[in-house]
Amino acid sequence: MRVVIVGATGNVGTSLLEALAAESRVEEVVAVARRPPERPLPNAEFVAADVTASDLTAVFRGADAVVHLAWLIQPGRDQALTRRVNVEGSKRVFAAAAEAGVRSILYASSIGAYSPGPKDSLVDESWPTDGIPSSFYSRHKVEVERLLDRLERERPELRVVRMRPALIFKAQAATEIRRLFAGPLLPGTLLRPGLIPFVPDVPGLRFQAVHSLDVGDAFRRALLSDVAGPFNLAADPPIGPGELAALFRARRLRLPRSALRSGAAATFALHLQPAEPGWVDMALAVPLIDPRRAARELGWMPVHAATDTLGELLDGLRSGADYDTPPLARRTSGPLRIRELLSGIGARP
Repeated sequence: MRVVIVGATGNVGTSLLEALAAESRVEEVVAVARRPPERPLPNAEFVAADVTASDLTAVFRGADAVVHLAWLIQPGRDQALTRRVNVEGSKRVFAAAAEAGVRSILYASSIGAYSPGPKDSLVDESWPTDGIPSSFYSRHKVEVERLLDRLERERPELRVVRMRPALIFKAQAATEIRRLFAGPLLPGTLLRPGLIPFVPDVPGLRFQAVHSLDVGDAFRRALLSDVAGPFNLAADPPIGPGELAALFRARRLRLPRSALRSGAAATFALHLQPAEPGWVDMALAVPLIDPRRAARELGWMPVHAATDTLGELLDGLRSGADYDTPPLARRTSGPLRIRELLSGIGARP
């Protein structure tokens, strides 16, 4: 099997490469990204390409499967650019895969594609995917889901798999996650247990997480099977104020939703952090998802508990953990995080 991974140097891409490194049924892996890594990727040939401009058909020709992971979260203040990469870039990936005669397309969708739903029960993959309108990330995920709906109607011979994971963490992605969501002004030492006196206890603040390596394993299993359609990916337990308080050894401070969103909006407007307030809306609105279809049809079970995964991320944030690819490496931020500061904290690439 020949597999092309688009967005291979990011959080999930590096985990998928690790999952495929010892897989004898995959003879060739092509790792595609805009910027080359400093060191060779494990058992993969690197090809530099941009989903918005490069000739992707030539890259995909001869592949059995294309895994599409490329996605832009920042600059959140330039949504024309993020949409060009996320939506128009995805459209180009799918069209090129079809033109190249690829048999299978596997796409990293998200829990963020789901419409608002319950926080006290689990929803399966049939839950509506109309998203959270105030979140550009959610809107883009919904647009790409609709692109795939159309592709499935027009090209029924294609096998299309949509993974819809919860929040994806691992220690080596800590530097990138801090850069994308907290910005350069957050000191890692502040995240030590006991230093934060309170965690917000907000109605609806209950979310799920899954380890990046477990997501990589889910993609591996889907590549080597004949399954199609959407799959929820999440680990137990769901995380709420109680779990956060235990991780930080902090007390819970009851707050209304409006206070959390207003704080996010104010700090975003002041360029103190790069995550626009739609992320708060999405976190408080998306449902808890049921991953049993992945267990049933892929034999997938997460190895890492959600609380352990979040704890690993916090350890990585404190230590400045990274991985030697441009999206994940500390050098991407520059000395003293100067490149993040020069970006306007989410205003420019």
